[in-house]
Formats: sequence, C-alpha cells, structure tokens
Amino acid sequence: MTEPSEFGTVLARLLAHRALGAGELAERAGVAADGLRAVLAGAHPGEEILRRLAPALGFHTADLFILAGLDVPDDLAPLDAGANQWASDIVMDGVRLPTAGRHELLRFVRSLPQEDRPAPFAPDQYQPFSDSPGARIIRMAWYRNLRRSGLAHAMGIVTPTYLSTSTYGGIGADRQELTPRLVTDFAALLGFDAAELAVLSGVLMPEPPPPPTPKAVDAAALLWAARSLSAAQAESVAGLARSWRTEPRDE
Repeated sequence: MTEPSEFGTVLARLLAHRALGAGELAERAGVAADGLRAVLAGAHPGEEILRRLAPALGFHTADLFILAGLDVPDDLAPLDAGANQWASDIVMDGVRLPTAGRHELLRFVRSLPQEDRPAPFAPDQYQPFSDSPGARIIRMAWYRNLRRSGLAHAMGIVTPTYLSTSTYGGIGADRQELTPRLVTDFAALLGFDAAELAVLSGVLMPEPPPPPTPKAVDAAALLWAARSLSAAQAESVAGLARSWRTEPRDE
C-alpha cells in the first residue's frame, strides 16, 4: 500500500499561513479543485499539477518538485552540472559590486544565449539525502549548482552564517538541526520568504524574521539566473564579476 504523501501537509501549512483557500489556489493554478484537495489529503501529486501550482504559488517549479519529494525533470534542472565550480564565485564577487554593478551583471547573465544541455543533470552520487526538511533545502541549493563547498562559501558571503561543508552534509542527512537562524539565511540565499520557508520546513520562528538585504536579494536572483549557463559561460561570468570589483578579493 502506498504511503500518503507528506507534501499535502506541507502545502496545507503554507495555505493556512497565507490564509489562502484550496479553491482559490485551484482557480489561480487552473487545476481541478477536487484534484488539489486530494493532494492536500495525502495523494501523491503528479508532474502536471506541480507545474501549474508553482507559478500560482510564486515558487520556482524545480523547488516545488523538491518540496514534493520528487525527482526534478531535466528541463527544470541547471543546464550544466560542470558550472557548479563557478556558481559560488559568481555570487562571491557579484554581491561585492555596487548596486548598479550587481544589476548589470544580472542583465548580462540573462542576455547570454542558451547553449545545448551537455548531459542529463544526474543526482549527486556523493551526497546522500534524507527525507527531511533540511535535505529538501540542501537539494534546492544543489539545483542552483551549489555543492556543499559552494554552499558554504555562498552562505558565508551572503548571510551571517558560515558553516563547514560537513555541517551542510549533516543537514542534508538529517543529522543537524534546522534552526530559525539557518532557515532565515537559507531563505535569503535561495530567494524564499523566510517565514514561509520556516512554515514549509516545520520550524517555529520565535519572532518575525528580518527581511533579506538588497545584496542577498540580488545574490539569489543571480544564483538562479546562472543555472542557465554552461560551464564555459559560468567561468567567463565569474571572471567578469571578479574583474569588476574595485577592492582586492579576500580569499
């Protein structure tokens, strides 16, 4: 017998947080209300309903697949897994630019031509994930081309959180607790509302989280846009971001 999906419970918490009814969400998404209510009751969501729900909820579709515990379709994955070695460098140098420079870099990334996918975006064979809220967050970072070392660097630059790569491995394996501070900082890097990520993760916030800084907002947008880059393009963008910096880089 198939176990009920936990996604319904997570989605129900989000709708309660937003004071949004299932019928209203179904109408926004263009899905059958009965089908959505079935998902909320524990039915496993299909690909079509997730693709429709994501924009209606204001989420990236890949993130909603991860929240549902499903494999991310290849068309929603980063273009080139080989670009992961440059993703954190793009963020590291990009956020140190003045506001106009950050926005110009983002426009440049978005203007680059889409290259062919070199290979399917295969799951990480070296990072076991549990079925936990922390694992889902780490997978979201992974689908932004951030492996554990890149995630550690990006978090350390964009947020007050600086942790070891092994700690992020522990979060993914459900050996490390998700704290309100961690949820707030993950939300900033991933482009989530922190209160909503806490709701999705089942983490109680003792007080309303602060809004992300403008640099964090730009970093999240830059990180997401860079998913469309090939490894060669990402290397070029990283070099450009570094050349635009006016102060020496602190390695």
